[in-house]
Amino acid sequence: MINKKILVAMSGGVDSSLTAAILQDRGFKVIGVTMKLTDEEIFSSDRSCCSADEANDARRVADFLGIDHYVVDFHEDFQDKVVNYFVDEYLNGRTPNPCVACNKFIKFGKLFDFAEEIGADFLATGHYARVENVDGKFFLKKGFDLKKDQSYVLYNLTADQLSKIILPLGDQSKEQTRSLAEKYNLPVAHKPDSQEICFVPNDDYKKFLLDHADKNSLALQDGEIVDVNGKVLGTHNGAAFYTIGQRKGLGIAAEKPLYVIKSDVKNKRVIVGGGDQVFCKSLTANNLNWIYQQSFPFKAAAKIRYGSKVADCLVELIDDKKISVIFDEPQRAATKGQSIVFYDDEIVLGGGIIDEVNN
Repeated sequence: MINKKILVAMSGGVDSSLTAAILQDRGFKVIGVTMKLTDEEIFSSDRSCCSADEANDARRVADFLGIDHYVVDFHEDFQDKVVNYFVDEYLNGRTPNPCVACNKFIKFGKLFDFAEEIGADFLATGHYARVENVDGKFFLKKGFDLKKDQSYVLYNLTADQLSKIILPLGDQSKEQTRSLAEKYNLPVAHKPDSQEICFVPNDDYKKFLLDHADKNSLALQDGEIVDVNGKVLGTHNGAAFYTIGQRKGLGIAAEKPLYVIKSDVKNKRVIVGGGDQVFCKSLTANNLNWIYQQSFPFKAAAKIRYGSKVADCLVELIDDKKISVIFDEPQRAATKGQSIVFYDDEIVLGGGIIDEVNN
């Protein structure tokens, strides 16, 4: 790949820094870029991949490697497509995955476009996933280290994008990344990983919602905790603060363990039920993306959240915007607003956003 120009998204962490070093070793002309994603108040927060300290670390690594480094300001797009989306979903009784939105609209949206604008041949990130070229057809595959695999949050990529994306960490473990970073003597080799939600200080989403959402939103108002028959069992301080499958912190007494099974924002209610009622047999999903067009119905393995195990299912087409997913075995705590991602063994087929859950 001598003289091929590659834009590397550099957050200042060890993953993206090693990505730049590896690609430089492979003969690419590497250009580092750091995205400014939020306003200055949050941008300076500790342990955020959006912070000013992170941008400075990325610049230090770029200087160490002797590569050009730029900062691009995408904070307005990030606010609109990720932060506002995050808040709105919670206020509508849904649980979003902001990393999915960020990858779709920012990293492989705005940044992908920027790479093309500056004439880069490829865009690279430090994601733990793989891109494989089979006879000119590009596939997204799980990362080698299944504990670190990030293919779930990349399902919105297209086949055309995959032909221009390089993910050099996908065939190794985090431990190998740390070891290689030491061998390269990277300044950030021993730096801890950033927090999970980069724009939420201290990973406290409840405080973030209270600080950034309309205080009059029904999802933030006090209401009732009820069972499936409507019997009032207690009160809550905002339906947005309860997650499907939650047991602790409900503040109610019952003869058997109770779990959150549904959020009814309109009526300011949190519905609880027994452990068996947390499981769903089927669901529907929309906002679909297929890396390659599928022939319906088809069998697949699906993940209903980032950290879940894959579950065998049947996928049927409802219309061009919605699918039905029927699981071989009931799945626990499927949640509206989360992504469901489909796999054929290691290959990512595509996915969508969970719209309705059928217990």
